Amino acid sequence: MIRIGPSGNSETFYASGRAHTYEEAEFLHGLGLNAFEYSFGRGVRISEAAAEKIKTEFGKYGIELSVHAPYYTNFANPDPEMIGKSIGYVLQSIAACKKMGGERVVFHPAACGKAERVEAVKATKANLVLLAEACEKLDCGEFKICAETMGKRNQIGTVEEVVDFCLLYDKMYPCFDFGHINAYTCGGIKTKDDYRRILDYTIDKLGFEKASNMHVHFSKIQYGDKGEIRHLTFEDSVYGPEYAPLAELFDEYKMSPYIVCESNGTMSDDALTMKKLHKNA
Repeated sequence: MIRIGPSGNSETFYASGRAHTYEEAEFLHGLGLNAFEYSFGRGVRISEAAAEKIKTEFGKYGIELSVHAPYYTNFANPDPEMIGKSIGYVLQSIAACKKMGGERVVFHPAACGKAERVEAVKATKANLVLLAEACEKLDCGEFKICAETMGKRNQIGTVEEVVDFCLLYDKMYPCFDFGHINAYTCGGIKTKDDYRRILDYTIDKLGFEKASNMHVHFSKIQYGDKGEIRHLTFEDSVYGPEYAPLAELFDEYKMSPYIVCESNGTMSDDALTMKKLHKNA
């Protein structure tokens, strides 16, 4: 089953008179959506009571929940202390996610900084092994940590890099942000075959089970020479990418991705548009 929903609370959510994240469950259920991503972008902070309330309400309405770890994880940092902090941010996110009833945590892999890209990628892989070892020590049952493709040229996280990272650990899955991929390649996703190449490559390298259960971020994104500039809405007709060809492929391949819409303010509306493009969502 394909799961689709928004990242965060949309303008439509607030316009409905709702104000608290636990109310997203009833809101999304009413729309026919079945996924939601909670962001700890600026730090992992949520009370036990709030986490339990979210878990109860999301379970009641059958909404699956994922969590985004703090945005400043960087597994290419040359400082061991900072690597320890990045590992800590992911572990804290996993613990909070489990309390909220979720089983997926998304994280940003790395940035090049002053290092050459080949060296930064090498360091990232070595430090992700340390992350995997730390995750294995957690007693939190089933979970997936999802390495995200990135949208700026100085960041680590191309399709190939992310797929390679996912070979390091059986619980590491790709998070393909197709808006980021399109921005990084300055408009490289234009056709169904452009999407097909990404899916075929991933299936070939990771196997169908892991590829099928990939995490997906989707939005249209403005970009420049250095990549991503800002998230847009589905009203954009300049930058793309378009979702319909990807929806066709997910249905054709009978894949079961977890899809999160990251449009700027219209994420629940655009997530519903995405769902309507599927035959089995």
